[in-house]
Amino acid sequence: MVRLLTRLAITLLAGLALLLPSANAQLSPRMNTSVTIEGKKITIGYGAPSMRGRKVMGGLVPYGEVWCAGANDATSLDTEADLDINGMKLPKGSYTLWTLPNSNEWQLIVNKQTGQWHTEYDQSRDFGRVKMNVRMLPTKVERLKIDLSSSGGNKGTLTLAWEATEVSVPITVLR
Repeated sequence: MVRLLTRLAITLLAGLALLLPSANAQLSPRMNTSVTIEGKKITIGYGAPSMRGRKVMGGLVPYGEVWCAGANDATSLDTEADLDINGMKLPKGSYTLWTLPNSNEWQLIVNKQTGQWHTEYDQSRDFGRVKMNVRMLPTKVERLKIDLSSSGGNKGTLTLAWEATEVSVPITVLR
């Protein structure tokens, strides 16, 4: 009887272990946002964590430290077009996005390394950094949201919102 119970317990624990990665991934589901400007597609993929009662800005997301702007796999940027991101000329290709948040000033960091985990930032692989516009929101955003939108013509905006903070940066598809 003890042997049977031991086997049953091992089987249940093994089954539970198989479910845990799936359950954990659902805490920060993979999201995508994309926009087509001038016939060229720009896509961002990111893990979208929730506040779940936590202090985010200045807490979970510490000020003055590089943050991946997402969870799990590093936030990816794929662009079919050469871009101007607030003055930074970015050739078409694949990159990861990081941020340097502060209470009233943020920087967007574009990194040439791809495929890494959200904690594996390598500054030596940075393509460049640009200032982001910061705005406080009147209502809180529970789940991190990154959005790409068209502003008409060859212009667009990359926006990130979480908790009561929204940051954005203009993007231009270069012709």
